[in-house]
Amino acid sequence: MQARQISAAPKARKSILIADDSVDTVLTLAEILRDEGYVVHTCANANFVIEAVERYKPDICILDIVMPGRTGFSLVREIIAMNLAKRPVLIAMSAVFNKASERPLLYSAGFDHVMPKPADPQELLRLIDEVAGGVPPAAA
Repeated sequence: MQARQISAAPKARKSILIADDSVDTVLTLAEILRDEGYVVHTCANANFVIEAVERYKPDICILDIVMPGRTGFSLVREIIAMNLAKRPVLIAMSAVFNKASERPLLYSAGFDHVMPKPADPQELLRLIDEVAGGVPPAAA
């Protein structure tokens, strides 16, 4: 296995918002992404996601789909409706909606990418690096 080359400078300019009602998931993903040099903001409560998007203006949002109070579906619609100068890349992360047959539902809701939960850390980093580097996403 080839060692990953870490270049914190370009990544440090990219910020990621992770929203998931599982505190363990939020903390684990945040640690992985911070170790790679990303600026990470977290929400363990779906009701604070829109406020966090307004405050931090993240480049990427990783949103759980099934959360108490608000779903990832409603959050993605609200984020898109915000008409931000630069809309964040929206990644759905779900243990429920993770079959290939369910992906069109997530894409039609407004998500740019879909990641099954629990996420494979290397696959998540590959996707985040791809998105953060401006490389066009692989065909879904």
